[in-house]
Amino acid sequence: MNLLHVDSSILGPGSVSRQLSASIVAAQQALHPKLQIVRRDLAADPVGHLTGAHLAAGQGAVPEDAAIQHDFAAGQDALDEFLAADIVVVGAPMYNFAIPSQLKAWIDRLAIAGRTFRYSETGVQGLAGGKTVIIASSRGGFYSAGTPAAFLDHQETYLRGVFGFFGITDITFIRAEGVAMGDAQRAQSLETAEAEIKALAA
Repeated sequence: MNLLHVDSSILGPGSVSRQLSASIVAAQQALHPKLQIVRRDLAADPVGHLTGAHLAAGQGAVPEDAAIQHDFAAGQDALDEFLAADIVVVGAPMYNFAIPSQLKAWIDRLAIAGRTFRYSETGVQGLAGGKTVIIASSRGGFYSAGTPAAFLDHQETYLRGVFGFFGITDITFIRAEGVAMGDAQRAQSLETAEAEIKALAA
């Protein structure tokens, strides 16, 4: 069984999403002792944002620029890691009501027609089903359903939508909200999230 652990926060040791994603991976490792873990840190080693040269290479053109060749190969590696994983754990903080650009760049390398989805006469068909995706979501304020700012959530809604587009139906969010609203709220949110992680692996 393979687990892909992806982090995208730029905050290093102070990151809530990194703390939660590490806890999720540890809990899954305890549940599956023979789990093979692949780690990808999109802040320390980002995948480049898409350019026209990347799209041309994806359609068979040979990149002349060595940097594009290297980055295109890195994108292929990211896709292969994702497709090989049975469990995908993603550390996804909310930045300005959406996901970090580093995480979006990684997802752009996964959204490849014929690999993770395809269009047919009956509509879109996801090709990457059968995986479990667990997302460690952190937010400075409160944006979940029923809150006044819920309409600004372009983080979890996007992630649920794009992984669903890939055919993945087993998607779980472990959420810590309000982590920027004082130490007491941060501690409470982390405690609740950690309890959900333990329950998920029970």
